[in-house]
Amino acid sequence: MKKYASLFMLLIVLGSCSKSKKAVIPEKPIGWKKMETPTKASLRGLSPITEQIVWASGSGGTWLRTLDGGKTWETGIIDGLDSADFRDIEGIDANTAVAMASGQPAVIYKTIDGGKTWVKKYQGPKEAFLDGMAFYKNTGYAIGDVVNEKWMVLETKDLGETWLEMELSPDGPVGGGSFAASGSGILADEDNIWFASAGKDSKIYHSADNGFHWEKYSTPILQEEDSQGIFSMVRIDVDGIVAVGGDFTQADSSTNNSIVSIDKGKTWKLTPGNRPSGYRSGVEFFSRFGWLITVGPNGSDFSTNRGDDWERFSEDGFHAVKVDHTTTSIWASGANGVIARLIY
Repeated sequence: MKKYASLFMLLIVLGSCSKSKKAVIPEKPIGWKKMETPTKASLRGLSPITEQIVWASGSGGTWLRTLDGGKTWETGIIDGLDSADFRDIEGIDANTAVAMASGQPAVIYKTIDGGKTWVKKYQGPKEAFLDGMAFYKNTGYAIGDVVNEKWMVLETKDLGETWLEMELSPDGPVGGGSFAASGSGILADEDNIWFASAGKDSKIYHSADNGFHWEKYSTPILQEEDSQGIFSMVRIDVDGIVAVGGDFTQADSSTNNSIVSIDKGKTWKLTPGNRPSGYRSGVEFFSRFGWLITVGPNGSDFSTNRGDDWERFSEDGFHAVKVDHTTTSIWASGANGVIARLIY
């Protein structure tokens, strides 16, 4: 019995030591591991579900899916629309995804069989231009440019099976729009919807009651030309939101290209420290390490202090960056069929 008691005490000590060990947070990202994909399409739509399951979409009607962490990819053209640009995709599970095309036709498709077939669930009017989607549980929203002095805000309550235009969408300026650079100019969480307008009037529109009432807030992001403004947003906690952008015609410019809010988007400040090292079209929060990752055509940056200071860590450029649903991996997509996973 004495022998077993000693063994028992040893196991307790070892278990206690194991619990006392803290997770090691790397000092900074190492870079990106690029995947071999079977396409040269420009990929702005990206939706990782786990470390193994990732959906992507882009120009030429392209969709992609991997089930083995990027070792192999399936691909095809959504409903034969080889001239459409599917700039956003929301993966629901390994077999189900919702894809949105910007421009004409402004359509939303859904697959439930792993991409073998795609069914059209929405088609907008000839004036429509869709910019991005965001889902929270079964509810999803899509934002589109201003039509007839109203922002086009679409809603689905059944995971993209049916879409309706919101009658109470906010008023918008003639010619107003949002950037469809990475599908991430819109956010949704419980009863909240946020979206960013673009160009010379780059503001934040927010509804705290599922789109029944809207408020509009000014931002200090660069917004002197139509090519400037907010391109991407991410929530970092209950009250914190970080937005990035700049001027897509000046890839290396850091002028007023990153802003932070600590009150759910009501007020904003410019990043007080070093800003991202160029125009940025995508930003994501990697909660595992408390990192913000932002990407653009000239490289990638990260922040460890809620967007108050940024550091460049890679020369690799991308359009979009997304964390998977399990928050264990972070991915990026870009021009020429490029998809990559963050290395740390």
